[in-house]
Order: sequence, then C-alpha cells, then structure tokens
Amino acid sequence: MVTQPDGLYVDATFGRGGHSRRLLQRLSPQGRLLAFDKDPEAVAEAGRIQDPRFSIRHQGFARLGELEPASASGVLLDLGVSSPQIDNPARGFSFRHDGPLDMRMDPTRGQSAADWLATAEIGQIAEVIRDYGEERFAVPIAKAIAARRQERGPVASTAELAQLVAGAVKTREPGQDPATRTFQALRIFVNAELEELQQALEASLDILQPQGRLVAISFHSLEDRIVKQFIARHSREVVDRRAPFAQPAPLKLRAQGRVKPSAAEVAANPRARSAVMRVAERTQA
Repeated sequence: MVTQPDGLYVDATFGRGGHSRRLLQRLSPQGRLLAFDKDPEAVAEAGRIQDPRFSIRHQGFARLGELEPASASGVLLDLGVSSPQIDNPARGFSFRHDGPLDMRMDPTRGQSAADWLATAEIGQIAEVIRDYGEERFAVPIAKAIAARRQERGPVASTAELAQLVAGAVKTREPGQDPATRTFQALRIFVNAELEELQQALEASLDILQPQGRLVAISFHSLEDRIVKQFIARHSREVVDRRAPFAQPAPLKLRAQGRVKPSAAEVAANPRARSAVMRVAERTQA
C-alpha cells in the first residue's frame, strides 16, 4: 500500500493498531499517518504509539471527507468489528459470551441494540435482520423478540437474544450458530456501518492523490458488494446518453485486484477466513 513513503496515509479503522504499526514501519521520517476510530478503547490504545508521525481522531471514517482534497497517498478501510471488541463480553457483540446487549462501536454515543429492540416494531426488526443479516427467518425472529418483550420485558443480554433466535431459526448451515446473522444485522444497523462505508468510499475519491491507493478489507458479502460496486462504477468511463458525441466522463479509479487469505493465514487467524481485500488506484482524473 505504501508507494510514497513521504506521503500522508489514513488508517480509517485503527482497531488495536496492527495496520498502523505496519504502515509506520514503511513510512519515511517525513511521512505521516492519520488514524480514525469511534471506539474510545481504540483511541486509548493509540495513545501508546509515541511517534510524531502518527495522530488519531476519535471519529468514524465517515468523516474522511473533512481532510484536504488530494492530500492522501493511501486510505485503508479494515471493515467490521475488531477481535478485542468481540472478545469483551461487556461490549455485547458476541453471542458466545453473555453480556449487556450493547453493540455500539462508540458506547458513549447513540442507541444500544437493547434500547432499540425495546421499542422497535416487529416489521422494523424483521426488516433490519433480513436486510443486514440476509436472514430468511427474520420475521419469526422479530416475532419472538416482540413476544418476549410483552411477556417478560425487553431483551437485555446477548445470551437472551441468542436463545430467542435459536428457538426461531429452524435450520442453519453446518457449523454456523443460529444467532450469527441476527447479531451481524443488529451490529451493522446500530452503527450505521453500510451508510458510513458508502460515505467513506465517496470521500476517498476526493482526498486521494493521483496514484493514491484505496484498500478495503471486508468480512461479509454486504460490505464487499458495496466496495466491489463502488470500484467498478468508478473504473469505467461514463457516456452521457443524452449527448452521445460528447467525451465520456473519465474513470476515477483503476481496479488493482482482489485478494483472499491464504490457508496459512486462515490457520493463524480463523476469523480471517471470510476476508476479501480489494485494491484500487486513483487516476489522474
């Protein structure tokens, strides 16, 4: 990703800093790295990096557009939830650990998953689980959540939600927990992840310099589809059908390819098995 060691690079999802530390190793003394993250714990971890070339903003990557136009040599988007967030029961991201049903990337702002489920209508719940989780049993799950709310009060913990979903999902792919899709859907919705991704991708066109690299790592099909379609849309010349003799609008990106993890990488980190990395380069246009 680092093709201009003296340039400004953006780690749009700091997490626990693995990518940032690697990028800093490749930058020259004149290079700079700016990170973004919504999670206060990630920002605290970033404070351990004592490097004058590095800085972090406690913001989501939807704010990329606030950077100067054509100022960045590269933008990295490592999408989804980080391992420390999943492994901390207090964050409420995982059905494998019982904890409060929160799921916010930034627990200091916005509405938790539990708060939303406490008041949302059946149709709203089903729509979120269907659209963001690609869950075919979305309606039965939504009805189970509403019935539980009426009988014993709102769902408050991850274990309660996982148990409800397991009772409503009749079949599931081998090796996949029945709650997987529902938890994914609620997390994406609560954090407006797909909307923010679209905003960040559009902003990357403005802030990337010519020959600057956009790298996006996705972990599920919804994210990857957005990234794939975005790169494809801006990697072709657009002809205005109303003015067929006019010059086509020039392409803004040049797709550099798609990479999936090797068997060795998956063996070392099983959570990487579904990862897809797409790379594109900003053109001169």
